[in-house]
Amino acid sequence: MIIDVHSHAWLYPKHFNDEFRFQACRARAEHDVDLTVHYEQYVKSATQVDRTVVFGGKARLSGLWVDDQHVARYVSAHPDLLIGFLSLDPTQEAWQQELHDGHRILGLRGIKLMPMYAGFRPDDQRLDPLWTYATQHSLPVLLHTGTTFVAQAPLDCTLPRHIDRVAIRFPEVKIIMAHLGHPYEHECVAVIRKHPNVFSDISALHYRPFQLYHSLMLVQEYGVWNKVLFGSDYPFTTVDASITGLRNLNDQLAGTALPRLNATEIEALIHRNSLAILGLDK
Repeated sequence: MIIDVHSHAWLYPKHFNDEFRFQACRARAEHDVDLTVHYEQYVKSATQVDRTVVFGGKARLSGLWVDDQHVARYVSAHPDLLIGFLSLDPTQEAWQQELHDGHRILGLRGIKLMPMYAGFRPDDQRLDPLWTYATQHSLPVLLHTGTTFVAQAPLDCTLPRHIDRVAIRFPEVKIIMAHLGHPYEHECVAVIRKHPNVFSDISALHYRPFQLYHSLMLVQEYGVWNKVLFGSDYPFTTVDASITGLRNLNDQLAGTALPRLNATEIEALIHRNSLAILGLDK
């Protein structure tokens, strides 16, 4: 079984403003960026996947806004494969109503947050109603942690250390920190080691193979392989490319005395039953 816990659904460029698209292009050395999502293309590049968690994103500060209705429609077309998460931007007035509607009316089964992109800290006490609701309804919460190309998005909001404070106060919520907190992997590993219900995913990291090797070596040395979940971050990359990248990480060490990543643990990561871990297998 292979579960992709990190995939997007949106209309590109409709759900992005001009400034976001300009900065995305700048980050790719002025090359046009195509973030178009096609279910058929996803499936072709996810030949081994069994189920996929999918969400849009809401961050008014950075120029990204995907209504949860769009995600719900996307998921409803392929309910045997897709599990939908709602998105929230707590800097906007209607966020609590969107939380209730996304869960109760649209039937979305988790929450996606973009703290840095929207400009808030997840441990802000004004978000206590969110974490309380997630606790009461057993909704897993996946947050973007790590860097971005968006200039106005404050890096301070994305640090994995903030999740430590959340998990202390709301220990029952299943939390996933995306991207191993890249480039703050050391903080991410420290937090997932400390809290039983806090995890990370490895989405969109395989194309920096030497950095990913170092990140997973931290995971290995701290003994937290079981806290790392598989994800792709489609359309930024694909399931098949991510799997190949993970399996090839030790190849770059040929001719060196550097320690190898445990190949058995890499396979276990790829095949981890994340739905059972997150309570989404029911």
